[in-house]
Amino acid sequence: MNLVLLSAKDINAQGQAIISDERRFTHITQIHGAKPGDQLKVGMLDGTIGTGTVDAITEKQIHLTLALGQTPPPALPLTLILGLPRPKMLKRIFQTIATLGIKDLYLVNSYRVEKSYWQTPFLHEDAIREHLILGLEQGCDTHLPRVHLKKRFKPFVEDELPAIIQGTNALVAHPYSNIPCPRP
Repeated sequence: MNLVLLSAKDINAQGQAIISDERRFTHITQIHGAKPGDQLKVGMLDGTIGTGTVDAITEKQIHLTLALGQTPPPALPLTLILGLPRPKMLKRIFQTIATLGIKDLYLVNSYRVEKSYWQTPFLHEDAIREHLILGLEQGCDTHLPRVHLKKRFKPFVEDELPAIIQGTNALVAHPYSNIPCPRP
């Protein structure tokens, strides 16, 4: 965790952040080894980045005084359209795109996508959000990527894709192509 990502529910009435969930608490206390007076890099979800000074650590909570104001890194000017991968790969893909700063991911159906893949619990909104947040923490970003699920390939390609790629340099990466990707 390179950035402690906070949400509005972490902020108390005095504007102090209180971290009480087990994952972040354990990481901050055991991996970072934070103690009162230490500063951590923090960010508000969909907001700014700054520092959080550890005021107190209790048995189950960390209290931080916040100094926010820096803008997060700019988004990578890339939209990724990907055939829905095997469910095992989804967690890594969500984390990776968030870490890289990709802000739009389209998961589409294709001939080789098994119908059962669309039933995986990894495609539930909460599961997607959880892995995107893990990626944001690694990439020191605060803005959640948008994940679009497109179960019908032909309508997506005919009706939506032209508007998505209009005015861009659209590339198709195919694992069996004999033509290499253009370097410039």
